[in-house]
Amino acid sequence: MRDWSVSWPAYSPVDVTPPELLPTALAQEVPDWAEGAATPADVLDWPKRRAAALIPFELDGRGWPLHPHGRTGRTGRNLGRWGENQAVDPIVVAGSGDQRQVLLITRTDIGVEAIPGGMVDPGETAPAALVRELHEETRVDLFGHRPVILGQDLVDDWRASDHAWVVSTSALYLRPATVKAVAASDAAAVAWWPFSSLDELDTAITAAGRTLYAAHRPLLKRALDHLSA
Repeated sequence: MRDWSVSWPAYSPVDVTPPELLPTALAQEVPDWAEGAATPADVLDWPKRRAAALIPFELDGRGWPLHPHGRTGRTGRNLGRWGENQAVDPIVVAGSGDQRQVLLITRTDIGVEAIPGGMVDPGETAPAALVRELHEETRVDLFGHRPVILGQDLVDDWRASDHAWVVSTSALYLRPATVKAVAASDAAAVAWWPFSSLDELDTAITAAGRTLYAAHRPLLKRALDHLSA
C-alpha cells in the first residue's frame, strides 16, 4: 500500500493477531513457536535484529518496526516474531526440459499448493533449515546436496502485517528424477507437478481443482529463469 513516508491520517489497518498472541494470552502461556513480547515495545534487542536483518527496515517514533514495503492494511502480529521473520523455501526440481517436475505441498493452514518450507529456528542457519523443513514436510532427505541459492526476498505472506513480516531464502535443488515424497508436518498432501513453465504449472494445478500460493509465484519464476539461463 502507501509508503511510510506518505501521510495517511485515515489509515485504519485490521488487527490480525490471533487469540494465542494477544497480551492476555501471552501473560499466561507463550506458544513454543512465538516470542513472548506482547508489543514491539517489549522487544529489547532491536539494534541486533536490524543488524541481522536480510532486508533493512526502519523503526517508527514509538520504536516499532515498519514493513520494508510500506503499509499492508494489517496490524498486530500473526507470526513468531515482531519485525523480520526469516524463512526458507527449498524448490526441488526433477528431470529436465518438457519432463521437468517440481515438488509442492498442500498447506494445512490455507489449503493451497506451495513450496515445502518454513521458519528458521533460533540459532539455525538457512542451509540447515532448508534441509530440515523439506524433510519434515515431505520426508525427502537432501542432506549433503548443495543447492543453488536463488535469493532472499520479502514474500507476500498472508500472516504479514505492518510490524511483522517474512523474508525467505529460496534455494533450488536439482535431481535427475523424482523421489518418493510423503506428506508430513504442515502438509496435507504432497505431489510432483509439471514444471516446464509457470503456465504449465498453473494449468495442472487448476485442472486438479487446486490453487497455487500467490506468494510463491515469484520464487518459482526465479527458479525457472535460472533453469532457462
